[in-house]
Amino acid sequence: MKQDMIVILDLGSTKNTDIARAVRSLGVYSEIHPHDITAEELSKLHNVKGIILNGGENNIIDGVRIDVSEAVYDAGFPVLAVAHDTAKRGHILKDWPASEEELESVLRSFIFDACKAEPNWNMKNFTEDQIELVRRQVCDKKVLLALSGGVDSSVVAALLIKAIGKQLVCVHVNHGLMRKGESEEVVEVFRNRLDANLIYVDASERFLSKLENVADPEQKRKIIGSEFIRVFEEEARKLSGIEFLAQGTIYPDIVESGTKTAKVVKSHHNVGGLPEDLQFKLVEPLRYLFKDEVRACGLELGLPESMVYRQPFPGPGLGVRCLGAITRERIEAVRESDAILCEEFAKEGLDRKVWQYFTVVPEFKSVGVKNNARSYEYPVIIRAVNTVDAMTATVPQIEWAVLQRITDRILAEVPNVNRVCYDLSPKPCATIEWE
Repeated sequence: MKQDMIVILDLGSTKNTDIARAVRSLGVYSEIHPHDITAEELSKLHNVKGIILNGGENNIIDGVRIDVSEAVYDAGFPVLAVAHDTAKRGHILKDWPASEEELESVLRSFIFDACKAEPNWNMKNFTEDQIELVRRQVCDKKVLLALSGGVDSSVVAALLIKAIGKQLVCVHVNHGLMRKGESEEVVEVFRNRLDANLIYVDASERFLSKLENVADPEQKRKIIGSEFIRVFEEEARKLSGIEFLAQGTIYPDIVESGTKTAKVVKSHHNVGGLPEDLQFKLVEPLRYLFKDEVRACGLELGLPESMVYRQPFPGPGLGVRCLGAITRERIEAVRESDAILCEEFAKEGLDRKVWQYFTVVPEFKSVGVKNNARSYEYPVIIRAVNTVDAMTATVPQIEWAVLQRITDRILAEVPNVNRVCYDLSPKPCATIEWE
């Protein structure tokens, strides 16, 4: 391991991730671990230079105020204790400084003066370290990865290809609900450019048949999710010698799924949602990275920006943007209109300024006029939002000329559409997605 590390021990603070990011912004790697880590577990971490005890409002469990063990205090590392009333030793602060400047000053003093850490955290070093760790973990065995084409799974795939080459088996399932050109780009990047061991499954007809006449959003999600697992399992059974399952778990997945001192925000299938009798060992090289760091890792690995900066995309894909019962003509209207929106936002530089943007096509029609004749066709709804944590969201003010150009293109180029609307609803009370 090339990076020095500061370990943040969670004693009930809601600011653990903020502090972890602040430490990394100073060029020093940080990891968050539970308060009850043992001295033995601590000793197995690489290049630990200091410990931050991060206390907070959730520091009482089952009526008892939590603390680290005496053995951790005695492990010989410099300790910075914040908002931790019962801290036994170390540099103790009543609370974190309010301003970013003061926080940086406190952390600089602790990290570089007390801990003597080197500012050697960067994505090149991290990537090289993870490649080496994966090689040690996997040895000569095979690894299976469900490659969706999203940012996280794509970066994991690129990293594992660097580490173990053809020992990685990627399975990409095209369920017919992908964005325009997405599956084609997965094949082009991973099979053709990176020479990946890629299995491509076109299950479009299978999924669309299963979804026929199903209008309830939750039922659609369940069908898409369960069918995806069935297809993946069918492909996995055709393979032999697979001992590891790779996942694109990242740190926010772990935080949102709950820790010993934090409540669950939402459960993630890749954190605690796997069956207890899972036959595979897990490979999760991105589990301590934040989303922006995952993107930086992807660029370091040579992935194209179009893939690295791909927007968040729901698991059911365009299935939850084709409202109600999915039909082939409406799913194509969603796909084509979404592609136009993406192209025009990219031309204006909005693809890096707007957090998420997409189109929705409902199942009702409206009267219009096309080619000097009455038409009765679908509307397209444009949705664009900005957010930090996806818990709340605001709607950006897009220049009228841009919206006008997008509207003109959609009406001219997308069949079965005669109306375009812009959704102005923030979250709350609306949600980001329509279903």
